[in-house]
Amino acid sequence: MINFGTVGTGWITESFIQAAQLSGQLQLTSVYSRTEDKAKQLADTYNASYLYTDLEEMARSSEIEAVYIASPNSVHFEQTLTFLKNKKHVICEKPIFSTSAELAKAYQTAEENGVYLFEAIRNIHTPNFNILKDNLHLVGELRSTMLPYMKYSSRYDLFLQGEEPNIFSAKYSGGALVDLGVYPLYLAVGLFGEPKQVNYHPVLLRSGVDGSGTLVLTYDEFVCTILCSKISHSELPCEIHGEKGTFVLEDAAPISNITFVDNRGLEREILGVELEEQNMVYECKNIVRIIETKNDQEYQQLKSWSEIVLRITEEARKQNNIIFDKEK
Repeated sequence: MINFGTVGTGWITESFIQAAQLSGQLQLTSVYSRTEDKAKQLADTYNASYLYTDLEEMARSSEIEAVYIASPNSVHFEQTLTFLKNKKHVICEKPIFSTSAELAKAYQTAEENGVYLFEAIRNIHTPNFNILKDNLHLVGELRSTMLPYMKYSSRYDLFLQGEEPNIFSAKYSGGALVDLGVYPLYLAVGLFGEPKQVNYHPVLLRSGVDGSGTLVLTYDEFVCTILCSKISHSELPCEIHGEKGTFVLEDAAPISNITFVDNRGLEREILGVELEEQNMVYECKNIVRIIETKNDQEYQQLKSWSEIVLRITEEARKQNNIIFDKEK
């Protein structure tokens, strides 16, 4: 059992806490918020013994061995370093950081302090991701891939009214690609590796970030197209097309269903398994297992995927002059 704390009080933090409890391997002891009222409310709801409004004080606490960070994107890096330097394992919500330079520095700091750093990205930890990866050969030679993840955000209504929510703000390192696009992007990188070429075609908002976009990843023999949006909605499935067959996924995250369709007879085979309703439980279990067994091989794989994904989103933003405030 690993004692952990949380930074952030939004719905994603509560989802992670619930998944941690379901895993039976993470024990919540501490919560942090900038306001004492919010910290107390979360602590009372989930029976955490300690609450903090001082991040440095929390990082020094002996009551936590690990921390889950789900604060605004732009402050992930500084908060992560604070905990790593205090020899705490860090699970940082996606997108982990704004730049590759931040990621490299954070991994270096983790290594120097003998702790682990993880990007919280739920879909690659599910059993269905492993099933898909193990059976990818069934499609034969890959010829094309379409991975949409488009969900209209209620915060866009606020944006249209003249406000600038964090997710639509360059100040807070927001935008559709780094918020939603990373799910199908992780799927592509985990299955196919790093592409040879990246091209991004965004819909730019007045705030300077992308509300939606089409990301094209070019591989040797096929192209992977990723559609992401916070300002429109799609119910299109994900598809992976090969010369022998096609995989149809209900969605990119959490990969709840997998169907293989044979090209010639059009027979359908269900390969996916039913997932836990609280599907973040899989990443909780995997992260604890890697920490406790010191599974360096698996850790290095996850690290490599985070590096590739961040390089791609950085290149995509660079192509379109999407510059976060902290890069200026």
